[in-house]
Amino acid sequence: MISGNILFRLKGSLEFKCQLDTSNEPHIQKAISQTFEDLCSKVKSESLVFSVCNSPVFIWPNKAGRATPECLSQNSPCKDLQQFIRTDDQEILKSSKKKDKRNSSSVVINLSLMSEVTEPGDLSALTLLTGISKHHFLYTSLPMDCVVSLPTSASLLVVCDALVEALCSQLNEMKKVALQHMKGTAMLIPQPFHFFLPDPVGLVTVIYPAGVPDSQLETQRKELHSQFQLPDNRPYLRRANIFHFPDESYKDGYLRNPHVHLKPPALENSKLYLVQGVYSYHHYMQDRVDDNGWGCAYRSLQTICSWFQQQGYSELPVPTHKEIQQSLVDVGDKQRSFVGSRQWIGSIEVSAVLDQLLGVTSKIMFVSQGSELASKGRELANHFVSEGTPIMIGGGVLAHTILGVAWSETTGEIRYLILDPHYTGAEDLQIITDKGWCGWKGPKFWDQNAYYNLCLPQRPKTI
Repeated sequence: MISGNILFRLKGSLEFKCQLDTSNEPHIQKAISQTFEDLCSKVKSESLVFSVCNSPVFIWPNKAGRATPECLSQNSPCKDLQQFIRTDDQEILKSSKKKDKRNSSSVVINLSLMSEVTEPGDLSALTLLTGISKHHFLYTSLPMDCVVSLPTSASLLVVCDALVEALCSQLNEMKKVALQHMKGTAMLIPQPFHFFLPDPVGLVTVIYPAGVPDSQLETQRKELHSQFQLPDNRPYLRRANIFHFPDESYKDGYLRNPHVHLKPPALENSKLYLVQGVYSYHHYMQDRVDDNGWGCAYRSLQTICSWFQQQGYSELPVPTHKEIQQSLVDVGDKQRSFVGSRQWIGSIEVSAVLDQLLGVTSKIMFVSQGSELASKGRELANHFVSEGTPIMIGGGVLAHTILGVAWSETTGEIRYLILDPHYTGAEDLQIITDKGWCGWKGPKFWDQNAYYNLCLPQRPKTI
């Protein structure tokens, strides 16, 4: 995304109706291809309508940008649409923009796909109706989801042309995926997913067939990695990697990446070395579990597991305290009585659980006393550059999560970005950042005389 641009997201469904008069594969492929081409013609027809969500605005993209209200014209700048949009959480949005500079420069305008002449499609899964004389009728609703990024000064006509082109392009990609995964007369529904790739690529849309797990799409991902010149040792295009639009909330209730709302520390000649990707903040008293006083390492481990889940390395849910304990019993590290107890765990146990549940190996850094952590800047910086995973650090009876360091190679000065699992409050971003539950800490944060073990999880080499 380009700062100052508007993301236009168009969602809706198109009815897919295809009669198959034969089981001959070439004829089936031809019929399905023709149906997709007919849908593209429909998208280019004058009956197509865009409805701007939460507003009275309707746009006819193929009628020279005709729109209502009449004060809008094809030459109106697209930013004018914002004045018509009303939401129930305006104040929440305003406050969040103060805290997150990315949101303030990433405006999203949502539109719905409509038509003047057809009924809305059934959003159910693919239906196969079998009639007499080998006639098959394929019917489903294709889930369309297109995104274009345009300058705020772009006219409505430019927006309309870009979205219509995106719809046709998406239908063409859906056709390729549908034909590739045909099984007789059964067609898997093609589904669009958006991914934000490293510069200079940015936001892209990829079509995957419904019902086919990521584990069976590696060949397709390899082709895409080659196309977009992505590294071949880490996932970028699994379903877990989908782009989270700034106007969408997470349904599970956990905060994501609270550290992005912090100002970096003022250290002369220092560089930031930070966690890469997305994680969830796990802390005391969540999930209706009272672990106050004993569960900090469990929560740090859950944060790490959430990172591997949300980067696409694992499809397993974040483990509960009991599941963590059971995995340590399964590997022979603990007795059966450990399950359901309130016993602490440390970085060695965290490493064992990551290996047992996720197949993730870890390096362990031993520090004989906290004062030595001030000299570990290079090692920690290298970890965040090469692996980019959250680090669990345990010492005495306390555990924390290290999300990054600010380190000066010339002076040796260092600050640690700490996510504190000891927080017991609600998911209030302002309290968490203002009160330092997620914040930058100096070397004196650590007990200078206590020993510490750090668990540094390693990325699996996979796409």
